[in-house]
Amino acid sequence: MPEYNGLLPLFKPRGMTSHDCVFRLRKMLGFRKIGHTGTLDPAVDGVLVLCLGKATKIAQYLLDFSKVYRGVIRLGSSTTTEDASGDVIARRAVEKRFDRTEIEQVMHAFVGEIEQSAPMYSAVKVNGKKLYEYARAGIDVTPPVRKATIYQFELDSEEASFSTDLPFIVMSSKGTYIRTLAVAVGEKLGYPAHLHQMTRIQAGPFSVSDCFNFEEIEQLIESNQFTQALRPLEHGLSLMDRWVVGKELSAKIAHGAVLEAPADFGVGPHAVFNEQNECLAIYRLHPKKPGMIKPDKVLANDAMV
Repeated sequence: MPEYNGLLPLFKPRGMTSHDCVFRLRKMLGFRKIGHTGTLDPAVDGVLVLCLGKATKIAQYLLDFSKVYRGVIRLGSSTTTEDASGDVIARRAVEKRFDRTEIEQVMHAFVGEIEQSAPMYSAVKVNGKKLYEYARAGIDVTPPVRKATIYQFELDSEEASFSTDLPFIVMSSKGTYIRTLAVAVGEKLGYPAHLHQMTRIQAGPFSVSDCFNFEEIEQLIESNQFTQALRPLEHGLSLMDRWVVGKELSAKIAHGAVLEAPADFGVGPHAVFNEQNECLAIYRLHPKKPGMIKPDKVLANDAMV
């Protein structure tokens, strides 16, 4: 069986779940150790980073990076799923045009930390059962409320006024429901609304321009050049705080040593690199020993120290 290690920035097509993409790639490569780094709804296309082999060890950290989306909010109708795939549950004709400034004020009001109720048509579990299972069975249940952070939310158009469709671009934290955000914008404007269409254009350090589609991947596999599509796991950690160490510390870190924290060591996780730019481990502050740091994940092998 072939062995692959690295990150694959995939352009996920619409109509496929994130798991569908993993399943398809496993079948294409004949390789099972593949995972993804953040679920995309079937109706959404765009950047989906897949982890292969040893790179699966850092999937949890890639989930924490912010994401950027480009899409369209449609005013005038709301749906069961909060996007275009659901049944329409409310309509109101939009008989006016909104001034650009009015839309911008509404969008800017969501920037910062917000609270959202999980959509009923989502895989979030309540009492061990997914919300969409309750929704399909017609059972009322209170969805959990989650906090999210909106870093940027603005119009993706230079038009002076808008009617039914509001093109937007948003940068948000993990766990943000953009569908729910679209509905909330409509409520602020006095109209039912839903997410008409959306593309994820960036996930952490990966953008659309980095991505390969399935047709391109198939061509690379047929020409025995698939590894050209893989990025080293170090690239996936390029946005994380970085700590470079010499050979002596490299050996200790490779064995998972608890160490004294450097003076400038921050609160979040740090990617620890040797002088050859290879990531040895992920370290964070020790929860029980002030002034010390401990490994969160050791990635080093004998050849790296």
